[in-house]
Amino acid sequence: MSSNDSIGKTLTVALLLCVVCSVIVSTAAVMLKPAQELNKSLDRKRNILAAAGMLDETRDVEEQFKQITTRVVDLRNGHFADDVDAQSIDPLKAAKDPARSEALSVDEDIAKIFRREHYTRVYIVEDEQGGVDKVILPVRGYGLWSTLYGFIALESDANTVAGLGFYEHGETPGLGGEVDNPRWKALWPGKKVYRDDEVALQLIKGSVDPDNPNAPWRVDGLAGATLTARGVTNLVQFWLGENGFAPFLDNLRAGEA
Repeated sequence: MSSNDSIGKTLTVALLLCVVCSVIVSTAAVMLKPAQELNKSLDRKRNILAAAGMLDETRDVEEQFKQITTRVVDLRNGHFADDVDAQSIDPLKAAKDPARSEALSVDEDIAKIFRREHYTRVYIVEDEQGGVDKVILPVRGYGLWSTLYGFIALESDANTVAGLGFYEHGETPGLGGEVDNPRWKALWPGKKVYRDDEVALQLIKGSVDPDNPNAPWRVDGLAGATLTARGVTNLVQFWLGENGFAPFLDNLRAGEA
């Protein structure tokens, strides 16, 4: 047998093996996609419930999420977009598409997201009379090393924080990663967002003095993580400001959303 025949057979076997492996991987990906999508949906719902302080780990997430209504908001005018299917939109993908988003100027883009989508989802908890008990809003913005993705929940006045949580980020564990610390997240409920129609909520260096008249609009900073803390302040102020959800929240308070 010539060496050329041996090399040819080896290459043929290697090629066939690659084809077979590719088919197996592709088939597995297709078969696992529904389960992956289900897990992704459950994780999103768990994080929404947690941000609102409504998550009970002993109960089924889907059952708990029945308390929440998903709506679509047009960020260009601050109104519900009931003609847009909430399940058909992907706000993060839309933010990369010039046809479905708008570019932000340097002055506007304090959260460093570059573009803001036209449509996004919001989550409404209704009271027994059918009014708004809580509203949960998606937020995102750049910290030190990464974009932080999360939810902020507001009480029925659309001004008092019910909770805040991030479900994805790449900040440094023990420093900026302290945004995941339950003790730090417990500082947010009860804080106020607006003062004189401006977003005043922000993180400070050190701890908040409860006797300080600004205390309702201040949250303890993150020790050793100044840039992450600044990023959290910026993303909160962007998304609750005029280029984010402020027009929608104004309409919601007035019953005109």
